Amino acid sequence: MGQWKLAQLVGDANSYACPYLVDGYFLRDCATGDFGSVAPARCFVELSWYRRISECVTRMGRGRADGKPINRFVTIVIVLVIVGALLYLYSRNWSSSSIEYSSKSLTFGEDDSAIPKTIPVCDDRLSELIPCLDRNFIYQTRLKLDLTLMEHYERHCPMPERRYNCLIPPPPGYKIPIKWPKSRDQVWRANIPHTHLATEKSDQRWMVVKGEKIAFPGGGTHFHRGADKYIASIANMLNFPNNIINDEGRLRNVIDVGCGVASFGGYLLSSDVIAMSLAPNDVHENQIQFALERGIPAYLGVLGTLRLPYPSRSFELAHCSRCRIDWLQRDGILLLELDRLLRPGGYFAYSSPEAYAQDEEDRRIWKAMNALVGQMCWKIAAKQNQTVIWVKPLTNECYLQREPDTQPPLCSPDDDPDAVWGVKMKACITRYSNQMHRARGSGLAPWPARLITPPPRLADFNYSTEMFVKDMEYWHQEVANYWKMLGNKIKSDTIRNVMDMKASLGSFAAALKDKDVWTMNVVPENGPNTLNIIYDRGLLGTVHNWCEAFSTYPRTYDLLHAWDIFSDIIEKECSPADLLIEMDRILRPKGFVIVHDKRSVVLFIKKFLPALHWISVATSNLEKDLDQGKDDAVLIIQKKIWLTSESIRVSE
Repeated sequence: MGQWKLAQLVGDANSYACPYLVDGYFLRDCATGDFGSVAPARCFVELSWYRRISECVTRMGRGRADGKPINRFVTIVIVLVIVGALLYLYSRNWSSSSIEYSSKSLTFGEDDSAIPKTIPVCDDRLSELIPCLDRNFIYQTRLKLDLTLMEHYERHCPMPERRYNCLIPPPPGYKIPIKWPKSRDQVWRANIPHTHLATEKSDQRWMVVKGEKIAFPGGGTHFHRGADKYIASIANMLNFPNNIINDEGRLRNVIDVGCGVASFGGYLLSSDVIAMSLAPNDVHENQIQFALERGIPAYLGVLGTLRLPYPSRSFELAHCSRCRIDWLQRDGILLLELDRLLRPGGYFAYSSPEAYAQDEEDRRIWKAMNALVGQMCWKIAAKQNQTVIWVKPLTNECYLQREPDTQPPLCSPDDDPDAVWGVKMKACITRYSNQMHRARGSGLAPWPARLITPPPRLADFNYSTEMFVKDMEYWHQEVANYWKMLGNKIKSDTIRNVMDMKASLGSFAAALKDKDVWTMNVVPENGPNTLNIIYDRGLLGTVHNWCEAFSTYPRTYDLLHAWDIFSDIIEKECSPADLLIEMDRILRPKGFVIVHDKRSVVLFIKKFLPALHWISVATSNLEKDLDQGKDDAVLIIQKKIWLTSESIRVSE
């Protein structure tokens, strides 16, 4: 192996998390085979075993006192010996101390030998791992992606044999997050030790480092005076009563594309408006982690090639403040994706130089965008200084009156605008349903009545009003029982970020209305696509496949509600152990899990608690005989705070 190639390989390796790791072992001394044992975790660097060993052997050759190269035969022998030693150590330690990943799920009812006594802890440098949005994984596997289409920021999940089967550690100095509402304005610096945005965006007042804390003054790229004043200006432009953005409850759901650290979404909450703040895991790293640490709803995503994981007609307002998106690309396909998401009469607030600058290129873009949105039947609702606000039509009339062959075309009647999981974007206009067309709008009640009013799209699932009401009553009672079981474990400010892992109609989240929380409602991709009902109720959510990792940073949720999700995973022949490790990744230390499932499933899950460093807080129906009442049980769990070799500092 040439020295130039070796230097390249070493350089590549050193740019990643584990420059001298071989499947969980530090290579301390190649000559003696002295391997330093660390927490066994697969560290996939782009070097093959042969390359890593060749590097080792080459370094041995260079290090000889006489300076002569090692004989070729001796080199081969040493390589074979090292490979054999590595394989032996790998197989011995891996089989004894790790959960093996495979497509076959664990069978409930097996003896306790299937339960691991311990689960390894990942290397400290993986404290921010997002398995399906890991740019290192993309680089290592040489995925052929079109960078101009942002494919490298879309989900690419590792194969089962390449997953990390270890617990993600908190960063050094991690503290229990600051409680809401104070967290909107400040977080612990140790929890997200990234401050480059404070320097890079210092003139825009995104964030400011203040000792052990990071403060958020509410600034943004186009609202230096603060998000609150900017939001009021948008309401004023639209002539909303009292310059309040919620328009007396008619505007509730917002999508903020390219959200930065989500100050826009954070300041909307005081007006009873909830935003899905969206940004990719890009060069402005940790934007979404900052948002969730602050207690603001957010999701890692990008306008690339796939539809965003939200149903059609979900948002009253889309927002882009200098979000650096080329809306004209590919026949306007990204703008048409926003069009799919906007409700009848919905707005797109666009703050960008094209809206006001006078140089030739900005004028060209402005002219082209005006032409495109005109063909989409959007009209300018208001334009002032740096911001233009377009509004969508209320009905299909404009679409049907366009000249034949007008671009962009209408989508095929066979296209399901609510099919989103892994579905490619389409450069076409989604027309309204006959019901929306006749109603000249979405037909939704103002917030907060919207939360408990049966939405018109309920009929699409053949659900009656009576079924809707019974669902609300059931989950209202269940939530009351959960909180009774939690008892003195929680106070009014203990929980902020909640996830319902199988949300159905969203009634679990609705039952939390009087608590100062927000809920990410997750609808499994293989079940009834009820997410549009959830959005019609003024809530937020996403579609997801729980056989894969969720698109969020570690330690971002205070409470996970797992209703029947493990039974679903087993039925899909995915691993419940994988899901438990993923839940541990996204759960904050001292956070809670509510497992509500079949009694046999809950009993099996309970056996995993010691290995996960979780403790049982309360149970219900777990000890009853199967023939006594319903076959379901509840287990409430709390995640412990545990230390790594970096000696975590905890401050409550």
